[in-house]
Amino acid sequence: MLHQFEQNGYNIALDSASGAVHVLSPLAASVLRQMASLPLPPAKQPPEGYSEEKAECWDELYSLYENGMLFSDDIDTENASYASGFIKSICLHISHDCNMRCRYCFAGTGDFHRGRQLMDLETGKNAIDFLLRESGPIKNLELDFFGGEPLLNFDVVKELVRYGREKEAPLKKNIRFTITTNGALLDDDSIAFINEHMSNAVLSVDGRREVNDLNRPFEDGSGSYDTIIPKFKQLIKDRTADWYVRGTYTRDNLDFAEDVLSLNAEGFDQISVEPVVLPDDNPMALREEDLSIIEAEYERLAKVMVERYREGRPFTFFHFMIDLDAGPCVYKRLKGCGCGAEYVAITPGGDIYPCHQFVEYPEYKMGNVNDGSVDRIAQKNFMRCAIVRNDECKRCWAKYFCGGGCPANNYGFNRDIEKPYKLGCDIERKRVECALMIKAAEAEIDSEREDS
Repeated sequence: MLHQFEQNGYNIALDSASGAVHVLSPLAASVLRQMASLPLPPAKQPPEGYSEEKAECWDELYSLYENGMLFSDDIDTENASYASGFIKSICLHISHDCNMRCRYCFAGTGDFHRGRQLMDLETGKNAIDFLLRESGPIKNLELDFFGGEPLLNFDVVKELVRYGREKEAPLKKNIRFTITTNGALLDDDSIAFINEHMSNAVLSVDGRREVNDLNRPFEDGSGSYDTIIPKFKQLIKDRTADWYVRGTYTRDNLDFAEDVLSLNAEGFDQISVEPVVLPDDNPMALREEDLSIIEAEYERLAKVMVERYREGRPFTFFHFMIDLDAGPCVYKRLKGCGCGAEYVAITPGGDIYPCHQFVEYPEYKMGNVNDGSVDRIAQKNFMRCAIVRNDECKRCWAKYFCGGGCPANNYGFNRDIEKPYKLGCDIERKRVECALMIKAAEAEIDSEREDS
């Protein structure tokens, strides 16, 4: 499958199956469009009446076809295995409570509509035992401390890290601990512990002060920006492990590029600002009629990032990260996140769910770590989820960058974990286009620097 587009002066063609990306002259882009409109495979000889220049373009494009970089055959998925069935990652809901009252919170302001609760140490230990047991031969594992707000239960977090290290060693496994926090309770001790023990720290903030304080107030309604920003800066100042600041944009701030740039101006160069996912009747929800604005905003942000790269002031925006050299393995290209199959969430009471977003759906409970129960049928249903089973995904040029989208969002909107959430698909396609344009621009800038 071939996808051609023009953005920021670059004519780009993506050969979906091979992953090959071609930056074309306007003439070559025109010739490729004609080649794609004719019956495939393409003819070796150009059509009659072509000028010498156009014929040369045809010959070059045909050479790319011969080398498997244009009009390539799709991945053979006849006997593909989409998931191993071993659990390698868990989202540990150490706290179903929060000290903020975010307006868009999918978790019911922290309690997931179940009542406020903190995980006890014994349940946490059982969750780690579950991960070590269910991971089978997999050596490298991940556990994310999540909430609500995990710092409300930080003493248990610390004990569980110690327990995990003690239990992993005899099994020759390694648990990569991470934490997602709103940062309000960060202090010298917690910062030191996070920087020593957490391989990644996700710091929640929505961008500009006015946007953040509207969306992410404390329980008393006061803004959180001036509290958390200095603490985030302190945490990252001497941090050597991974981290990023993570925000959400809604219908109230469709100019979200300004929030990304505001965070960068505060000194953060690892940034994610993601689209809110809410029911259509919520006034903050994104709608189909917002798509053109959203797409233009991503393009605007991408252009700014190219200029920053040219100026020697680059920063990372997570939705524009794309690997064109190695890329994800075939399984990841077919499958996506692996929720319910290789990744699960565990609530304070020990209940197992396919992921943190499925916790709001009681019908998706898969077992409990305290009694050792696991619903293998439910797990197999998630193992079967893959883009090759979905006609909408099969027809999409971006499918191998996406992996079928978010099953929780699919279920929330369509009551079907395999039926794509359309607006999410549209947004993802635009982000991939922007990422490809940025790669093309950066390659051109690097070439110019080498020549100068």
